[in-house]
Amino acid sequence: MTALGAEAVSVSRDGPVTRIRLNRADKLNSFNEALVDGLMAAVQRATSDGARLVVFQGEGKGFSGGFDLSAIDDSTDGDLLLRMVRVEELLQAVRHAPVATLALTHGPCYGAAADLVAACNWRVASMNARFRMPGPRFGLVLGTHRLSCLVGTDNARALLLREKPFGAEEALAAGFVTEIAERDSWPDVEARVLSNAAALTAETFDSIASRLVTDTRDADLAALVRSAASGSIKARIKAYLEEVAAARKPK
Repeated sequence: MTALGAEAVSVSRDGPVTRIRLNRADKLNSFNEALVDGLMAAVQRATSDGARLVVFQGEGKGFSGGFDLSAIDDSTDGDLLLRMVRVEELLQAVRHAPVATLALTHGPCYGAAADLVAACNWRVASMNARFRMPGPRFGLVLGTHRLSCLVGTDNARALLLREKPFGAEEALAAGFVTEIAERDSWPDVEARVLSNAAALTAETFDSIASRLVTDTRDADLAALVRSAASGSIKARIKAYLEEVAAARKPK
């Protein structure tokens, strides 16, 4: 097993399968710069070295808490925009990967992490998985078009505008995940997905996958940048965090 991104991501190869693990369990695998860079490097390597399936998992009690905002006071608007652009580049790399992609999720899966799951071909959740995409609440447009293509316009609107997380059953009903399976059965799920992908040549799988996905990479990136650059994204995020903190206080 090799580690990337200052131990934030661990990668292992088992024949045709590359397993990528988010490895910041003490921070709920939140997306800091090291983790995003590690994920990008791992995806690029897996898609160029003959892997047929890339599997994403999170260590610890959940898949990921999403974008790491612990150092927001020391960040500028430019810093935050650059980090968000890097996340969008990662999501695009996964969405348009020439190999099969599988997300195995448990516990919290919020923000950018939920967008990572949505970018995968196969998306599996345990019953305790919880998803949330709070970006619109501070004016950020990240992955919304991909989500709409995945679940349909009405379902995407409902998921994006809701205040509370949604669980595995609602995610399955909306089409956000493709299957509910507990962690002890994930090896069987992985073997089945690999069998489906490996039944085709790598070239055929890539050709089919590329035809099924509309290429809106430039438009998606432009929408993200416009939303982040409209006023101070730092101020908007801080206001959102204060609102969340206030809502958690005992009445």
